[in-house]
Formats: sequence, C-alpha cells, structure tokens
Amino acid sequence: QLQLVESGGGWVQPGGSLRLSCAASGSYAGYYSIGWFHQAPGKEREGGSCVSHSGNRTNYLSSVKGRFTISRDNAKRTVSLQMNNLRPEDTGIYYCAAEENPFQHICTLERVYEHWGQGTQVTVSS
Repeated sequence: QLQLVESGGGWVQPGGSLRLSCAASGSYAGYYSIGWFHQAPGKEREGGSCVSHSGNRTNYLSSVKGRFTISRDNAKRTVSLQMNNLRPEDTGIYYCAAEENPFQHICTLERVYEHWGQGTQVTVSS
C-alpha cells in the first residue's frame, strides 16, 4: 500500500514562504489523488488543497487560494505545496494524504483519504 512522508516544515515570519514536499512509495491500484490537510492547534484537521493523479485538476480552500500552489511530479512520485504570504493562522501540522480511485482527473478536500503521512510542523510567527 501507499506510504507517505512529508518534509519541509519549519518556522517562518508572517508574509514568508515555505515549500512542503510529500514523497510517496509503495503500490496502489488505479490512480491516486493527493490532498494537503492542515490541523491548527486545538482544531479539526481540514483539507486545504488537493491535486488529481493527472495533475491537471486542483482544488483549494478559499482561505489559501491565491497563496498556496499544489503540484505533483508522478515520475518522482512527489507532491509539493508552495505556501506564500503565510499568516499566523496557517500555523499547525500539515499532513499529506492519498486517495486511491479509478479516476485520474478528480480530487477532493473532504477527509476520505485512506493513506496519511506523519505530518510536518509549520509555525508562522514574529
């Protein structure tokens, strides 16, 4: 089955940028979409962005649209999340997740993903 490992978290000042990476390994059936989820301290985990298997379909939560960009490289089996103009409310643990499905052009921000990484911490503060 799929295993996911995130990297790239850290501390940044408000207005700064970070780039997260998610590396996938293992086997899967059909296709898999990838989602990035954010869990702020004391809050539920929430989907912020996702990308379809083909890479040509993306979805973003309104609060990150225009600031975050998700992309994937299937040859390297990696998905990146470029986060610009970070805000203190972006602080939290970021998880990447994979959903196996028979469609290569869809993804969702709902928590229906079967495979999850261990998460990486992002802290935005001055």
